[in-house]
This record gives sequence, C-alpha cells and structure tokens, in this order.
Amino acid sequence: MPSYKDSHNTPFISSMYRKLLDYLDIGIHMVNAEGRSIIYNRKMSEMEDMNPEEVLNKKIMDIFLFESEEESRLLQALYKDKLHKDAKQVYFNFKGQEITTVNNTFPLTVDGEKIGAVEIARDITKLERLSRETSRGANEARFTFDQIIGESKPIIDVVENARRATRTASSVLIYGETGTGKELFAQSIHNGSTRASKPFISQNCAALPDTLIEGILFGSVKGAFTGATDHPGLFEQAHLGTLMLDEINSLSASLQAKLLRAIQEKSIRRIGDTKNRQVDVRIIATMNEDPVRALETNQLREDLYYRLSVVSIMIPPLRYRKDDLIILIAHFIRKYNRLFQMNVPKVTDDVLALFNTYDWPGNVRELEHVIEGAMNLIYDDEPIAYQHLPLHMKHKFSLSQDNGAYEEPSSLPASLPDQPLQEYMETIEKAYLEKALHQASGNVSQAAKSLGIQRQSLQYRMKKYHLSQ
Repeated sequence: MPSYKDSHNTPFISSMYRKLLDYLDIGIHMVNAEGRSIIYNRKMSEMEDMNPEEVLNKKIMDIFLFESEEESRLLQALYKDKLHKDAKQVYFNFKGQEITTVNNTFPLTVDGEKIGAVEIARDITKLERLSRETSRGANEARFTFDQIIGESKPIIDVVENARRATRTASSVLIYGETGTGKELFAQSIHNGSTRASKPFISQNCAALPDTLIEGILFGSVKGAFTGATDHPGLFEQAHLGTLMLDEINSLSASLQAKLLRAIQEKSIRRIGDTKNRQVDVRIIATMNEDPVRALETNQLREDLYYRLSVVSIMIPPLRYRKDDLIILIAHFIRKYNRLFQMNVPKVTDDVLALFNTYDWPGNVRELEHVIEGAMNLIYDDEPIAYQHLPLHMKHKFSLSQDNGAYEEPSSLPASLPDQPLQEYMETIEKAYLEKALHQASGNVSQAAKSLGIQRQSLQYRMKKYHLSQ
C-alpha cells in the first residue's frame, strides 16, 4: 500500500485523476500531512493567478501572505481539524493580489491516519469588487414625480398614491413587471419626502449570492472572517435616508428573517460583531411579480411582506395604459433627437397602429429601446416606419395591404423552422427583397419606394444579401 505522506508525485494520484480535476469549474487545493501542496488544479490556478509550479510541493506560508498559520483555512483544517463550510475568505497571494473565495475546507483522514487537508473554492473576487463599488457610491436619487410620463388614469392614480407615501417614513412595497419604472417611483418618493437631502441607496438583491449580500446589508468587523475589515453595511450608509431593496423576494428565508428583525428593531449587527447599532432607515422594497404569488410559492416570508407592505404601490404595465403611448413615444423621440443630433418628427400612423396592438412585455423600457433602435437605422430626418422596427416586432405582425392595419401573419409555418430565428428572418427578408426587385424589373429606386424604405437602405441590404439589379 503506497504511503499517503509522499510528495506531490505520490503514485496513488494518477495523471488521469489530475486531468479530471483540471476539468472541474471549482478550485481544488490539497496539502499533504506536512502542509505541502500536492494538488492544485487549473481552476484554482486561474483564481489565484499562480502557476502550479509556483505552488506544488511548497508550504502554504511560503505561497500566501498570511501573517500567521491561524489565517490559513487549510492549515487550520490540517493541524486543528477545523471544518469550514461555505465560508468567505479574503487573502493575498505572494504577488500581493487580493483573492476572495467561498470555501469548503476540511481535513482528510484515511483509516484513522491524517493524510492532509483539502480546500474546494468558488471565486467571487469580481463579485466582491462589484459589491464594494455598490457600497462605496451612495446612489443619487435623480428622479422626481414630475419626470413620470403619462396622462392615463392608471398612471395618474398610482402617482397620486405614491405622492401620499412621501408624508411618512413607513415602509413601501412597489411591485410591477420588468420595465415599468419601479426605481423611478422609489426615487421620486425619496425626493418628495423629508429625507430628500439624506442618502438614497439601492441594491439589487438578486445580483449577488447570500454569502456576499449579508455583509453588504449589515457590514462586518475586523476578524469576522479571514481578511475582513471594519466595514459599514448599506443600512448604516443609508442612515436617516432611504434604502431601496430590489427583487426582495430573491433573498433566502434566513436573510429575510434578519432583514425583518433589522426593520422592526431599527438596529443591525455587523457580521462578527457583538453589539447592535441603531439605524434610522426607510425601506422601499421592489418586486417584479405579484407578492401574493411570491407568498404562495414561499419566495417571500409572510411576516416580512406585512412589514414591508404598509404602503403598497402596483405600477400598471404598459398594455394597461396604452393611452400614454403617444406621449411616451414623443418623449423618447425628443430624448434621442437630442442625443443623436437628429430631427426625427414622429412615428408613422402604421407604426402607431402596430404599437397599439402590441402587448409590450418589456413595458416602457422596451418602448424606449425600440425607439432608440429605430432611430439608429434612420438615414434622414424621416418618421420612424415599419422597416425601422426590430425583427421580433416585424415577425409578430405583418402589414395588411388592404386596410393598412397590422395583423398576425397568416403565412407562418405550421412548425418551427429548423434554424435560428436570426437566420430565418434574414431568409425571409432576402426573399421579400428579391420579389420587390423582380416586380420593379431591377429598378432600385422603384423597388425601394414599393418597400417604403430609402434607396440607400435597399442598396445596403442588396449588398448584404449579394443581390444584383
């Protein structure tokens, strides 16, 4: 039986196993009973920016800038049998580069003999950097109620309810589909309140894992985990102001419970701390789905829901406020005319008819992107027409030559084509252009006129599809 205490060339670790470890998308670092590295896979090498030759057969304290062996989870596992599960660790390699990981570290014992210790790591260095950038910059609340565009009854009603919420410091729950403008309302409530001169800080709760979000919200103290420093969380940074928590239902149940306690007691405890800190923060939570459904599917704790929904605001989707389409379209055209130095006057009547029949799953945000995209395709200061619209809208609707209204296309295949959507749409567009050119006997100007596009636009497409006159 081979000895487990040999160097990294130990026979029992075959080259096949080493290659297999290199295919894993998690970092693996193993030390033998003497504390020397015997396994250091490709992913760990990428995470720590060190070559295996710089690590293998070397002792941990020669590789990393630890002040003592106590700071190394691997050595704690090896010498003190300490286990760490899903534990965040911040450390430095011998090049001085900061590494942040979430680790599982444990000793290895075979037949009662300790053969070493292993660390399985997930790299969160980039996420940690993102969280610091989020925490450093107190978000500016730029929007006010005057910037909410709309004159329909649904939007006027919700703006009026939101204005009333500025009079108190009660928690607010805003829910609405993606693209309806939840943060716009949150910022408007903050700017209309007595807290307007204080911080407004927002955090997307779905953007970061639980291992990071807790420290971001509540902060940490030096020694809470390896590399931890005294760091105020978002609650402390938003003191006397407003903290907006987006996609609140994405938090785990345990974090929701800690959040509820912080809101009720108006105090937080940093990770690793022994004392509570008083905070005065107004919470505005947002969700992109119906809270009732989130409760039914256990995505949202019932007690947290009742605490947050002291004031509830439901932002209507664009399909329920289509009376606002004209004013919204005009607003976005003015916006991108300024940005692009253009003078686009409007959308055509046919496009407006299409917009009125479209469901707008992406809501106001989608409308803005459609206008912006269309204006990127316009050569002259002409109205936004059908040919300027994105492919997904062209695919959904076709222009009826009889009455000028848009209808669902009747010539779609019974089954989906065996090709990507982009390729399929280009095939359809090429065939449509060929037909127009044929009917115009190769006259580009006449074909462009029949297609409702500029001559230059048709010439561009002819070159793209290698079409001859």
